[in-house]
Amino acid sequence: MGFLTNLLKNKISKKRSKNTLAQDIAVASDWIVEALASSGYKADYTLESMKEIDRFFDEQNKPGGILAENRGKILFGIGSYIGQTAIKLYGGEWITDDSDSEGELNISVRTENGSLIFPVMKCMKRFQNGMEDSIYTYMAILNR
Repeated sequence: MGFLTNLLKNKISKKRSKNTLAQDIAVASDWIVEALASSGYKADYTLESMKEIDRFFDEQNKPGGILAENRGKILFGIGSYIGQTAIKLYGGEWITDDSDSEGELNISVRTENGSLIFPVMKCMKRFQNGMEDSIYTYMAILNR
């Protein structure tokens, strides 16, 4: 397992709520919308807001940035927001497995056109690799 996988596993799984993953996703998405807004980022469940997510990663993935602390919770929240946005834009549903001990890492969205995306894993890649794993580009190609 890589650094980010371990980080998410340690930050999220150990303190897993009694909610279902679907419930945790909804709570995390709402939380991240408010958190992003309080930091000057517009998160309104639009494709355009994915540019704001990329801007957030570019500006906050540095020493002293917001991602320096509570990274697992933030990445799960952003992943939840991305998945919720994909469903609002393209239809579809979350695929979760509450019996999976690493379920937070393996959640996915199947859109109405059959695309399968892994928003939390994508956030981990964006955090690790920078703009080459653009969230906006990832979401924009779903409509093709």
